[in-house]
Amino acid sequence: MRPEAITRMLEDVGAIRQGHFELTSGLHSATYVQCALVLQYPKYAEQLGRALAAEFLDLRVDCVASPALGGVILGHEVARALPPRADGAPVRAIFVERDATGSLTLRRGFRVDPDEHVLVVEDVWTTGGSTYSTIRVLEEAGARVVAAGALIDRSGGQIELPVRTEALMELKVESYAAAECPQCLNGSVAVKPGSRFARANP
Repeated sequence: MRPEAITRMLEDVGAIRQGHFELTSGLHSATYVQCALVLQYPKYAEQLGRALAAEFLDLRVDCVASPALGGVILGHEVARALPPRADGAPVRAIFVERDATGSLTLRRGFRVDPDEHVLVVEDVWTTGGSTYSTIRVLEEAGARVVAAGALIDRSGGQIELPVRTEALMELKVESYAAAECPQCLNGSVAVKPGSRFARANP
């Protein structure tokens, strides 16, 4: 799937928003990408998952893991599109989520086997922090993380992860520390649109 087609799909469902936003990373931006608005359509989620899975067909992948909540649907669709494991079993899709301290962890009975080959899937990369934390959780549990993938890389090519990375498209969007944000300096107040913020601020 070409980046232009993905952009059109996102725009058609209103998943690319303009305003003044505080991102999960803490950075501020005039553009926010809410992938949930495209992933709410199973047809689109399936197409995007198949396209991202195609980037990793040369690797052994036993399991796909995603940080909740943004990566869960996409990770599920990537796992569904991947070929079966060597033993014939389907590829699993699991997720890590935040505990009471805010740290990502495996819960709900999810586990990884020693040396299980895991692909980490996220919806959007800005700093890559959630993906990096997911990799750390999985490796501490004994898995071998072989790669990481995302629907959108909005880092400007600055993602630095200890594994191979592939994104379906790059979205060049400026982001700023709060103290350097032009909109903040003009008196505008950022809104926090992400799911984690929504839980903290009902």
